[in-house]
Amino acid sequence: MRRNPERRQALIDAAIEVLAREGARGLTFRAVDAEAAVPPGTASNYFANRDDLFTQVGGRIYERLLPDEVTIARSREGVQDQTRYAELMHELVDRVSAFNSGYLALLELRLESTRRPELRAVLTKRIREDIDANIGNHAASGLPGDSTSAVLLYLALNWLIVERLTLPDIFTEQEIHELVDAAVQRSLNA
Repeated sequence: MRRNPERRQALIDAAIEVLAREGARGLTFRAVDAEAAVPPGTASNYFANRDDLFTQVGGRIYERLLPDEVTIARSREGVQDQTRYAELMHELVDRVSAFNSGYLALLELRLESTRRPELRAVLTKRIREDIDANIGNHAASGLPGDSTSAVLLYLALNWLIVERLTLPDIFTEQEIHELVDAAVQRSLNA
């Protein structure tokens, strides 16, 4: 297998786009090569098989979903109250929704993980790390609420993002805004 990390990353990013657009069945080496605009056979030089490609994509999506350092620093500024918590949750929903192909690909991977144990292991580890990081960041932030509040918001907002990306006419942007505010308020006042 080849060792050019930039090429590997470009192929994985291309695979994310293919997966979001074509689904798991459409994720072939040939489709990835075409999406990445590389010579035929390139992807097969970087990944041992489709399982390898699926697991690599599973790890990369989360790298791209993470907030940048500026966003993290900004999240620690100001009064850490319910209003600030809602602002952070709005930023999260908007940031994740902006990488719509990544989130849609992640949904495809979740379904595919029911048939691929190695992919399930990668996603379980990565998503558990994400949940634990959210709980830890929440505890360190001084924001109101407890770890259960953070997990409830994680669950509620993930499904709101699914609705926003897959059936965008269900809720208006104003309704989404109001639902995020309500989710924060109710998770803190439960």
